[in-house]
Amino acid sequence: MDIRTPPHQLDSTDHDDRPSREEAEAAIRTLIRWAGDDATREGVIDTPARVARAYEDFFRGYREDPEAILSRTFEETEGYDEMVLLRDIRVESHCEHHMVPIIGVAHVAYLPNRRVVGISKLARVVDAYARRLQIQEKLTAQIANTINEVLQPRGVAVVIEAGHECMSTRGVHKPGVSMVTSRMLGVFRDDASTRREFLAMIQGRRCTGFET
Repeated sequence: MDIRTPPHQLDSTDHDDRPSREEAEAAIRTLIRWAGDDATREGVIDTPARVARAYEDFFRGYREDPEAILSRTFEETEGYDEMVLLRDIRVESHCEHHMVPIIGVAHVAYLPNRRVVGISKLARVVDAYARRLQIQEKLTAQIANTINEVLQPRGVAVVIEAGHECMSTRGVHKPGVSMVTSRMLGVFRDDASTRREFLAMIQGRRCTGFET
Protein backbone atom coordinates (compact mmCIF):
# COMPACT_ATOMS: atom_id res chain seq x y z
CA MET A 1 0.00 0.00 0.00
CA ASP A 2 1.35 3.42 -0.97
CA ILE A 3 1.05 5.81 2.00
CA ARG A 4 2.92 8.70 0.43
CA THR A 5 1.37 12.09 0.93
CA PRO A 6 -1.20 12.99 -1.75
CA PRO A 7 0.13 15.69 -4.11
CA HIS A 8 -2.57 18.20 -3.12
CA GLN A 9 -1.27 18.15 0.47
CA LEU A 10 2.40 18.48 -0.29
CA ASP A 11 2.63 22.27 -0.38
CA SER A 12 0.48 23.09 2.64
CA THR A 13 2.23 25.39 5.13
CA ASP A 14 1.21 27.20 8.31
CA HIS A 15 3.77 30.00 7.98
CA ASP A 16 5.35 31.74 5.00
CA ASP A 17 8.84 30.62 6.01
CA ARG A 18 7.88 27.04 6.83
CA PRO A 19 9.05 24.47 4.25
CA SER A 20 6.34 22.67 2.31
CA ARG A 21 5.51 19.03 2.96
CA GLU A 22 7.20 18.19 -0.35
CA GLU A 23 10.41 19.90 0.80
CA ALA A 24 10.27 18.09 4.15
CA GLU A 25 9.86 14.70 2.49
CA ALA A 26 12.71 15.49 0.08
CA ALA A 27 14.95 16.31 3.06
CA ILE A 28 14.10 12.99 4.69
CA ARG A 29 14.99 11.15 1.48
CA THR A 30 18.32 12.97 1.54
CA LEU A 31 18.96 11.77 5.10
CA ILE A 32 18.13 8.19 4.09
CA ARG A 33 20.69 8.39 1.28
CA TRP A 34 23.21 10.08 3.61
CA ALA A 35 22.80 7.21 6.09
CA GLY A 36 23.84 4.87 3.29
CA ASP A 37 20.52 3.38 2.18
CA ASP A 38 18.63 3.44 -1.10
CA ALA A 39 15.70 5.85 -0.71
CA THR A 40 13.86 4.17 -3.59
CA ARG A 41 13.85 0.60 -2.26
CA GLU A 42 10.54 -0.94 -1.23
CA GLY A 43 11.13 -0.91 2.52
CA VAL A 44 11.83 2.82 2.78
CA ILE A 45 10.14 4.37 -0.25
CA ASP A 46 7.22 5.53 1.92
CA THR A 47 9.39 6.44 4.91
CA PRO A 48 9.60 10.19 4.07
CA ALA A 49 5.80 10.47 4.22
CA ARG A 50 5.65 8.45 7.41
CA VAL A 51 8.34 10.56 9.08
CA ALA A 52 6.68 13.83 8.03
CA ARG A 53 3.40 12.66 9.54
CA ALA A 54 5.18 11.52 12.69
CA TYR A 55 6.84 14.92 13.02
CA GLU A 56 3.45 16.59 12.83
CA ASP A 57 2.51 14.60 15.94
CA PHE A 58 5.86 14.87 17.72
CA PHE A 59 5.96 18.65 17.33
CA ARG A 60 2.30 19.60 17.42
CA GLY A 61 3.04 21.82 20.41
CA TYR A 62 4.16 24.56 18.03
CA ARG A 63 0.54 24.81 16.89
CA GLU A 64 -0.89 25.05 20.42
CA ASP A 65 -1.23 28.08 22.69
CA PRO A 66 -0.58 27.09 26.34
CA GLU A 67 -2.03 30.35 27.66
CA ALA A 68 -5.28 29.80 25.77
CA ILE A 69 -5.50 26.27 27.21
CA LEU A 70 -5.61 27.76 30.72
CA SER A 71 -7.97 30.61 29.87
CA ARG A 72 -11.16 28.99 31.18
CA THR A 73 -11.20 28.86 34.97
CA PHE A 74 -13.78 28.22 37.70
CA GLU A 75 -14.45 30.33 40.77
CA GLU A 76 -17.13 28.17 42.41
CA THR A 77 -14.74 26.28 44.68
CA GLU A 78 -16.50 26.62 48.06
CA GLY A 79 -13.44 28.44 49.30
CA TYR A 80 -11.01 25.63 48.46
CA ASP A 81 -7.50 27.00 48.85
CA GLU A 82 -5.34 23.91 49.39
CA MET A 83 -2.87 22.37 46.99
CA VAL A 84 -3.98 20.99 43.63
CA LEU A 85 -1.53 18.36 42.41
CA LEU A 86 -1.52 16.33 39.20
CA ARG A 87 1.06 13.55 39.42
CA ASP A 88 2.71 11.32 36.85
CA ILE A 89 1.80 13.26 33.70
CA ARG A 90 3.59 11.43 30.90
CA VAL A 91 6.15 13.61 29.13
CA GLU A 92 7.08 12.89 25.52
CA SER A 93 9.50 15.40 24.08
CA HIS A 94 12.56 15.61 21.84
CA CYS A 95 16.03 16.90 22.63
CA GLU A 96 16.72 20.05 20.63
CA HIS A 97 20.40 19.10 20.29
CA HIS A 98 20.00 15.64 18.73
CA MET A 99 16.24 15.38 18.00
CA VAL A 100 15.88 12.11 19.91
CA PRO A 101 13.22 11.33 22.53
CA ILE A 102 12.98 12.58 26.09
CA ILE A 103 10.54 10.36 27.97
CA GLY A 104 9.44 10.80 31.57
CA VAL A 105 6.82 12.15 33.95
CA ALA A 106 5.86 15.56 35.29
CA HIS A 107 4.27 16.50 38.60
CA VAL A 108 2.44 19.84 38.54
CA ALA A 109 0.95 21.59 41.57
CA TYR A 110 -0.49 24.99 42.36
CA LEU A 111 -2.16 26.73 45.29
CA PRO A 112 -5.35 28.41 43.99
CA ASN A 113 -6.10 32.06 44.49
CA ARG A 114 -9.92 32.11 44.23
CA ARG A 115 -10.04 30.17 40.94
CA VAL A 116 -9.08 26.75 39.63
CA VAL A 117 -8.65 25.20 36.20
CA GLY A 118 -9.78 21.81 34.89
CA ILE A 119 -7.08 19.25 35.66
CA SER A 120 -6.90 18.05 32.06
CA LYS A 121 -5.72 21.55 31.16
CA LEU A 122 -2.61 21.08 33.29
CA ALA A 123 -1.74 17.95 31.32
CA ARG A 124 -2.41 19.77 28.05
CA VAL A 125 -0.04 22.58 29.01
CA VAL A 126 2.66 20.01 29.69
CA ASP A 127 2.04 18.51 26.24
CA ALA A 128 1.95 21.88 24.49
CA TYR A 129 5.49 22.65 25.62
CA ALA A 130 6.81 19.07 25.56
CA ARG A 131 5.76 18.56 21.94
CA ARG A 132 8.50 20.89 20.75
CA LEU A 133 12.26 20.70 20.48
CA GLN A 134 13.32 21.11 24.09
CA ILE A 135 15.81 20.92 26.88
CA GLN A 136 14.33 19.69 30.14
CA GLU A 137 15.35 22.74 32.15
CA LYS A 138 13.50 25.10 29.80
CA LEU A 139 10.48 22.80 29.60
CA THR A 140 10.16 22.78 33.39
CA ALA A 141 10.37 26.57 33.60
CA GLN A 142 7.92 27.16 30.74
CA ILE A 143 5.22 25.01 32.33
CA ALA A 144 5.57 26.64 35.75
CA ASN A 145 5.86 30.20 34.44
CA THR A 146 2.79 29.91 32.21
CA ILE A 147 0.60 28.47 34.97
CA ASN A 148 1.82 31.23 37.28
CA GLU A 149 1.19 34.02 34.78
CA VAL A 150 -2.26 32.88 33.62
CA LEU A 151 -3.82 31.54 36.84
CA GLN A 152 -1.99 33.93 39.20
CA PRO A 153 -2.09 31.38 42.04
CA ARG A 154 -0.34 31.71 45.38
CA GLY A 155 2.33 29.33 44.15
CA VAL A 156 3.32 26.81 41.46
CA ALA A 157 5.57 23.75 41.63
CA VAL A 158 6.73 21.60 38.72
CA VAL A 159 9.02 18.58 38.89
CA ILE A 160 10.02 16.57 35.81
CA GLU A 161 11.96 13.32 35.82
CA ALA A 162 12.96 11.97 32.42
CA GLY A 163 15.34 9.77 30.51
CA HIS A 164 17.20 11.23 27.53
CA GLU A 165 18.01 9.02 24.57
CA CYS A 166 20.74 11.44 23.52
CA MET A 167 22.58 10.07 26.56
CA SER A 168 21.41 6.45 26.54
CA THR A 169 21.62 5.54 22.83
CA ARG A 170 24.58 7.67 21.73
CA GLY A 171 27.51 9.57 23.21
CA VAL A 172 28.29 8.18 26.67
CA HIS A 173 25.72 5.32 26.28
CA LYS A 174 24.44 5.39 29.87
CA PRO A 175 20.96 3.79 29.93
CA GLY A 176 18.82 3.93 33.03
CA VAL A 177 19.93 7.44 34.00
CA SER A 178 17.21 9.94 34.90
CA MET A 179 17.38 13.71 35.00
CA VAL A 180 15.26 15.57 37.56
CA THR A 181 14.44 19.27 37.28
CA SER A 182 12.20 21.49 39.40
CA ARG A 183 10.70 24.96 39.35
CA MET A 184 9.17 26.43 42.51
CA LEU A 185 7.33 29.75 42.49
CA GLY A 186 5.47 31.75 45.11
CA VAL A 187 4.81 29.96 48.38
CA PHE A 188 6.46 26.77 47.09
CA ARG A 189 9.72 28.72 46.92
CA ASP A 190 9.24 30.89 50.00
CA ASP A 191 7.53 28.53 52.47
CA ALA A 192 9.53 25.44 53.44
CA SER A 193 6.49 23.66 54.92
CA THR A 194 4.50 24.04 51.69
CA ARG A 195 7.46 22.79 49.68
CA ARG A 196 7.83 19.81 52.02
CA GLU A 197 4.13 18.98 51.64
CA PHE A 198 4.45 18.97 47.85
CA LEU A 199 7.60 16.85 47.86
CA ALA A 200 6.05 14.41 50.34
CA MET A 201 3.05 14.00 48.06
CA ILE A 202 5.24 13.00 45.13
CA GLN A 203 7.65 10.82 47.13
CA GLY A 204 7.65 7.21 45.96
CA ARG A 205 7.19 8.46 42.38
CA ARG A 206 10.93 8.02 41.72
CA CYS A 207 11.54 11.73 42.32
CA THR A 208 14.04 11.91 45.16
CA GLY A 209 17.03 13.92 46.19
CA PHE A 210 15.33 17.25 46.93
CA GLU A 211 16.48 18.98 50.08
CA THR A 212 13.97 21.13 51.93
